[in-house]
Amino acid sequence: MQHVKKTSRRTRAVTGGALVAAVTLGGVGAYSASASSAAPAARAAAEADTVVRADATDKNLTRTTHLTVDAAERAARAALDAAREDDQRVSVAVVDRNGNTVVTLRGDGAGPQSYASAEKKAYTAVSWNAPTSELAKRLEQAPNLKDIPGTLFLAGGAPVTAKNAPIAGIGVAGAPSGDLDEKYARAGVAALGR
Repeated sequence: MQHVKKTSRRTRAVTGGALVAAVTLGGVGAYSASASSAAPAARAAAEADTVVRADATDKNLTRTTHLTVDAAERAARAALDAAREDDQRVSVAVVDRNGNTVVTLRGDGAGPQSYASAEKKAYTAVSWNAPTSELAKRLEQAPNLKDIPGTLFLAGGAPVTAKNAPIAGIGVAGAPSGDLDEKYARAGVAALGR
């Protein structure tokens, strides 16, 4: 036979009260939850007519074209290879349409300044959609151009375009002349046409 322990009247009253409180609070919580979830739904339905939706067909959006990393690397290697053929030690940078560096290659023996100069030339070329040798000539009419942060108005940068819009820039630095740097940058651009 099992022995059942008798609980005191006081224990039964406390336990019963706790149970009643739990059931009551649970009911209030359920009611509050259903009321609060109904309010946002009603608000959303009321605001449905005022919500502005944008999608790919929206005239407020635009698409941009960017080189793939593989294409940027191919262009940089072509520029570096062209410099090696002339026994020049250069650095090459490829930036995207926004001026962000995608690829930078420092050739064997390239000077420490060439790395940053190549990036700045690439940035300058894509920013103005023109070779940096042409942009350097513009300094005669607008000398303050050289004060724009991140730019370098020396020959050696070439833009990459698609449908006449700039999508990237290639910068080369480290050869003894800007003309040579720009020759190698153009070799990088040409590699993308293949």
